Amino acid sequence: MTSHRRPATTRLLPVLLVGALALAGCTGPEASGPLPGAHQQADTRDGPLRIAVVSHSTPGDAFWNVVQNGAEQAGRDLDVEVQYQADPDPGNQAKLVDNAIAQGADGLVVSLGSPEAMRTSVTNAVAAGIPVITINAGEEVSPAFGAITHVGQSEEVAGTAAGQRFSQAGKRKLLCVIHQAGVETLAQRCDGAREGFTSGEVIDLQVDINNPTDAQSRIKGALQSDPSVDGVLTLNPQVAANAVNAVRESGSRAAVSTFDLNGDVVASIQAGELLFAVDQQQYEQGYLPVVFLKLFLDNANTVGGGEPVYTGPGFVDKSTVDVVGEYARRGTR
Repeated sequence: MTSHRRPATTRLLPVLLVGALALAGCTGPEASGPLPGAHQQADTRDGPLRIAVVSHSTPGDAFWNVVQNGAEQAGRDLDVEVQYQADPDPGNQAKLVDNAIAQGADGLVVSLGSPEAMRTSVTNAVAAGIPVITINAGEEVSPAFGAITHVGQSEEVAGTAAGQRFSQAGKRKLLCVIHQAGVETLAQRCDGAREGFTSGEVIDLQVDINNPTDAQSRIKGALQSDPSVDGVLTLNPQVAANAVNAVRESGSRAAVSTFDLNGDVVASIQAGELLFAVDQQQYEQGYLPVVFLKLFLDNANTVGGGEPVYTGPGFVDKSTVDVVGEYARRGTR
């Protein structure tokens, strides 16, 4: 990854965290045994802590690549072994969690795109004494599954804010493009957009992110069949590129916006092809759970006070894209 100068707060975070951990180990009474609530395996095994990160990502998804970058960077900063794995099929994702348990992971970070399919595997991890942090999807069920916290954004809140922005732009009919069937968070985004879009109607359109040509064709067809559609909200940056092309090819004047960032989204905002992007700062969704698990395993620390740790939503538009864009291009936003 190309090296760039980071903001002072970002550069200082690993130093402060490592310093805090060092102080925790060398001040106050000397520990006489394992800390209450800490995972016992962390006190007996040799080598660095091992944390498994298991997401419901599709292969090559640019959004999840940034999550992976964050988790792996946290591992390097804190001398933690991070293993990232993903599978969009809920059954296969559950098997990855089962494998992490069998292999003696010290901590587990998992996204719950399909919560019920993951319930048994996640609760089995908790029963085995492995602390779990959920990320990105599954905020509502995270406490019931036994996770110590959830890191992500409220998808309905984010969707509502996106819908409000389209209303403020004077749009009357909004197409909400769902790119992965059965993922609850995507439906929540469109439901939120429907709540916030008070100036008109929201129509859902199902496409397949694994078939970008067909996704673009379906968006184009929807725009051609209903010229009154004047807004398109995609829920993934790769699909945003398909929507921009579909608008161009159909001759539509619909404004396009998207959830999440990548380099193409940045360029499209700068070019005026995208109105805005909803930024949930997914790098933090990879980085922060590794930090939190390290603190929990070493010092029984928890965060959030029983509430989720929110990383978004924020919004990137022409007024902020030049600053944020540098970090999106290097894979950290």
